[in-house]
Amino acid sequence: MKNRLLLAFLLACAAAGALALASHSGIAHLSAASLGAIRWLAILLLAIYATVRRSLTLWILTGLLAGAELGYDAPSTAVKCQIFGSIFLRLIKVIIAPLLFGTLVVGIAGHSELKKVGRMAVKALIYFEVVSTIALIIGLIAINVSRAGVGVHLPAETNQQALPSSTQPTSQLILNIFPENIAKSVADGQVLQVVVFSILFAIGLALVKEPKRRPMVAFAESLSEVMFKFTNLVMYTAPLGVFGAIAYTTGHLGLSVMFPLLKLLATLYVALIAFALLVLLPIALMARIPLGKFLRAIAEPTTIAFGTSSSEAALPSAMEQLEKFGVPRGIVAFVMPTGYSFNLAGSSLYESLAVIFMAQAAGIHLGFGQQFVLLMTLLLSSKGTAGVARAGLVIVLAAAVSMHLPMEPFYLLFGVDALMDMVRTVVNVVGNCLATVVVARWEGEVPAAND
Repeated sequence: MKNRLLLAFLLACAAAGALALASHSGIAHLSAASLGAIRWLAILLLAIYATVRRSLTLWILTGLLAGAELGYDAPSTAVKCQIFGSIFLRLIKVIIAPLLFGTLVVGIAGHSELKKVGRMAVKALIYFEVVSTIALIIGLIAINVSRAGVGVHLPAETNQQALPSSTQPTSQLILNIFPENIAKSVADGQVLQVVVFSILFAIGLALVKEPKRRPMVAFAESLSEVMFKFTNLVMYTAPLGVFGAIAYTTGHLGLSVMFPLLKLLATLYVALIAFALLVLLPIALMARIPLGKFLRAIAEPTTIAFGTSSSEAALPSAMEQLEKFGVPRGIVAFVMPTGYSFNLAGSSLYESLAVIFMAQAAGIHLGFGQQFVLLMTLLLSSKGTAGVARAGLVIVLAAAVSMHLPMEPFYLLFGVDALMDMVRTVVNVVGNCLATVVVARWEGEVPAAND
């Protein structure tokens, strides 16, 4: 049944494309209404297939296509659907502060073993931060070179809503990193201030002795779990939100807005491949890791990561395969979970690329100082969000809010996020598996390739 529905959808798409081409070339004469009906039929078949498969990703793709089709067929009706995108955006925004607070506190104060393992912990954390920073920089370079968002021309009133901080002096940018009132920081969307407060709070909590520390750590763990479940619930409204956002955008701007999204996808894929070849591969070679054996070991967890778009779903398989690879259980048990908080290289690259795309789409130039502040914001705020699919979107939105960017480009970004999430999640898993083996090599626990 599932295969038949998929085949019917593909045939409908092929028929719509062939008939449109034939009509355009004069071979066949079909009315715009006939072509539109064929396209809607293809979308309906995809919706039925998504229902049978119970796939949220397919439903998001259905919402994207339906919104683009409605914006093309009936622009005046499509622009009225903006409310669906706005509701979804509000639900995403409300997640940001509690999610960041909970994950950062657990990531820092919840790892009491960091003091016990000493040397290995320092090595692992330095490795994580260096690799994540390089990933962020590659993302910034890639989007600044491709300028994928420049082709998007938002309405003039949208650009006027933006409040870029380019006129602020460097001293003010630095001062704005530190909070004076955490409630005010949350209300104003000052994400970096929330992050700084959370980190200092977590460090202070880590210094408290165990009997008194445990209740607050338990609260932070519960808060993190609740916010992950909250995010999952919000994601169920994603297809409707994408439908409304894309319908509104295409109703305003036409289908030409889709071409920059294809350029954005290409930019991300090229950047992730470059990161793998220029960063991860040299690390593996310098650590003298047997590449063939390593790639066979991570084949199963990376496949799970690609299919589910969740790094956490691949964690059990990854830990099992690394133990079979020869990494001691103690190192696997420490480095892998810690890496899920501090070493999301694929997500880091995507997040820096996505925020600059939003700025370019809004016609806002972010200077070197602002991009440095953005890098620091993402470096700190992206920790601990591997537990839920598409959680990177929350971080992107948080950074965009802190940079005072308009929200319309976020709608475009979300429409193709499912296509980007699978690949960046694979890079997350590969990066964490490699980090675990590298730390084991530094500890002399895994034989080198030529030993």
